Amino acid sequence: MKFVKMEGLANDFILTHHVSGENAGAIGKIAPVLCDRRRGIGGDGVILVLPSKTADYQMRIFNADGSEPEMCGNGIRCFARYVQKTGLWKKPALSVETIAGIIKTEISGDRIKVTMGAPIVDAPRVPVAKKSGQAIMEPIHVDGEKFFVTAVSMGNPHAVIYVDELTDEMVLGYGKKLESHTFFPKKTNVEFVKVLSEKEIRMRVFERGCGETMACGTGACASVVSGIINKKHGNSVTVHLLGGDLFIEWDGELSHPVYMTGPAKWVFEGDVEL
Repeated sequence: MKFVKMEGLANDFILTHHVSGENAGAIGKIAPVLCDRRRGIGGDGVILVLPSKTADYQMRIFNADGSEPEMCGNGIRCFARYVQKTGLWKKPALSVETIAGIIKTEISGDRIKVTMGAPIVDAPRVPVAKKSGQAIMEPIHVDGEKFFVTAVSMGNPHAVIYVDELTDEMVLGYGKKLESHTFFPKKTNVEFVKVLSEKEIRMRVFERGCGETMACGTGACASVVSGIINKKHGNSVTVHLLGGDLFIEWDGELSHPVYMTGPAKWVFEGDVEL
């Protein structure tokens, strides 16, 4: 199988359009082997570029553990760059079918702006184990510690937690336990956020199915949505991640989309025997 290794803020993926839709499930099953950083290509996930009947292309993504998330913000920027650089698509604007819905992207130089869709804060739809309303600064307990969680879905579930300092003990020690907490019936991505100013936050993420990654696009969007809802900063925010920066915009209206702008880079290409 021909493939390209790409990265968006060091969140890295194996991309290919040399797989049919019928064989997508088989690729998902061997995603852990392909993503193995010692015995495989190495990556946080595998992204398949497939035909679509409802958009320009369809994206399917499999995490490093073989699970299939609904969406991936850094992945979709890599997707847009991939179809442009391979010559599959020659226009700046691109629509992509995902499990979370149709996502629109636009390439401008080395930056890709993504219309991420409207955030979901209705608790049953995120989902969280709450029958109605929203989960805003909802207290949950892990190992005797109390965390105040704001639950947001950007097509996939997120738990945003505000901290004074972003420590390994916090992210690695509690991230896995929060990811699989009973409050999150489909598990969750966990964002630990330190607010720096009206226009800046710093974030580390423990991704569902991956562990800590260098960046998470949907997580950056969820964190900014949470910050606006909780009145912690303004509507246009630079999110500083371990892998680099994303620029997130949202006007605060729950029916309006969130916009994410950031880079995506081609690292190398090759062939792998399946």
